[in-house]
Amino acid sequence: MSWERYRTRKLIDPSHLEKRVEALKKEKKTIATLNGSFDLLHAGHLYIIHEAAQTADLLIVALNSDLSVQSYKGSDRPIIPLKYRLEMVSALELVDYVTWFDESDPRQLLAKIKPHVHVNGAEYGQECIETETVRTHGGKIHLIPRIEGLATSDIIQKIQTVLV
Repeated sequence: MSWERYRTRKLIDPSHLEKRVEALKKEKKTIATLNGSFDLLHAGHLYIIHEAAQTADLLIVALNSDLSVQSYKGSDRPIIPLKYRLEMVSALELVDYVTWFDESDPRQLLAKIKPHVHVNGAEYGQECIETETVRTHGGKIHLIPRIEGLATSDIIQKIQTVLV
C-alpha cells in the first residue's frame, strides 16, 4: 500500500461524515467519539484512545483544526499542523476513523455523528460542553481519568524548563 493511501485510509472529510456514520449504524455498529488537538502525540493520548476504543465497536477521533486549536490555546499552537496530526492518529491501530472540525468545540460535529458514547477526560466532568448534544441524540458521556503530567501543555512546559 502506498504512503498516500495508507495515511488517508481512515480519514473522513467532515462533509462526508454523516453519510458514512449512517451506513455504519445500519450495520449495527456502535460508535464512540473522542476529540482533541492531539498535538505532540504522547502516552496520555494513547491511554485515552485505548480506553475510548473499548466503549464501542468503532472509534472516531475528531481533531481540532489548526484555527480551532489557536482559538483556545493561543497563536503559538498547535506545534504540529493538522495534516500531520491526522496522519499520526490515523496510524494508530485502535482508531477506526479520523476527522476534524474548525469550530472551537465539537458540538456541531457530534450532532452529525450522534455517537452512542462520547469519551472525554474526567477533568471535564459529566456536564461537559458536549453532554447536551450527545444525550439529545441518545448517547452517553464516558469519562477517562487523566494521567498526571502527561498533557501536551505539561510536556511543553517541561521542555521549556530544560531549555532555559
